[in-house]
Amino acid sequence: MTRAPSGPRQFGLVGVAAILAMALSACGGGNISNNKTASSGKTCGTVNIALNNWVGYTADAYVVGDLATSKLGCTVKYENLAETPSWAGMANGTIDTVLENWGHEDLVKKYITQQHVVEDAGMTGNQGIIGWYVPPWMAAKYPDITNWQNLNKYSSMFKTSESGGKGQLLDGDPSYVTNDQALVKNLNLNYQVVVGGSEAALIESFKSAQANKTPLLAYFYEPQWFFSEMKLVKVNLPKYTPGCDAVAAKVACDYPPYHLNKLISTKFAKSGSPAVTLIKNFHWTNADQNLVATYIAKDGMKPADAAQKWIDANQSLVNTWLQGT
Repeated sequence: MTRAPSGPRQFGLVGVAAILAMALSACGGGNISNNKTASSGKTCGTVNIALNNWVGYTADAYVVGDLATSKLGCTVKYENLAETPSWAGMANGTIDTVLENWGHEDLVKKYITQQHVVEDAGMTGNQGIIGWYVPPWMAAKYPDITNWQNLNKYSSMFKTSESGGKGQLLDGDPSYVTNDQALVKNLNLNYQVVVGGSEAALIESFKSAQANKTPLLAYFYEPQWFFSEMKLVKVNLPKYTPGCDAVAAKVACDYPPYHLNKLISTKFAKSGSPAVTLIKNFHWTNADQNLVATYIAKDGMKPADAAQKWIDANQSLVNTWLQGT
């Protein structure tokens, strides 16, 4: 999720290598299709879904993709892309939809307001939170560490070989939305932002820090299935107020709450595909997404199987998404 006003981001997991291997095989750009038609009699055709690189997004994509295939007769194609290239894909016609958008006001202005090639397809129902977190053992031993004003007092604890003599603030995938460089600078914190990589790598770092009682301060986000396994503790940054993040280089406040939404290309919106209605109707909770993500990341299920398991258990809600298709 580039997650911040730029994006999200995103297990008792098996090892990192196994998770990454699973992600590459299960979340890759595979195609699914059948010969069914929508209840309206309309032909669905091909639906190109961007697949952003956190497991919560994978949950969204495969639940929608499963229904588009099994109920509407669509041919679904997944394309592994970071957030910004996903918007460009909607603009150039290679991507039809992004199923979990984390803000990106600059991209909204470019592609929706100015170029009119992308449309808002409504809320997902998910509430997004981005912030800095410490493992539970640290919050218990150093309770005042959850106040950003005390972070410099503890900076020496967070030094690593990569942090240049300062405390380390571990970030996620470089494509995620983040204000962390600006926050460290503008809050005068004695920390160095270090890119940690994937969502799975961040989770493994938290697991190791908790198990070994080693210090860790890291970027993380919700919705996120991992909170059901480990109660990470959020550091309180200066309170977000509307407009405090208007100038990226001057940000000195917490991340805003994100009401996550869906996007569709204008071309796709006008295509008459019944999948457009399905995508607009798709609306669930953080708990729903986290459950499917748990099936994938913790239980090792293939994304398509995880999606089908959830669909089978939630037919009443699914039927509301299919209305009008």
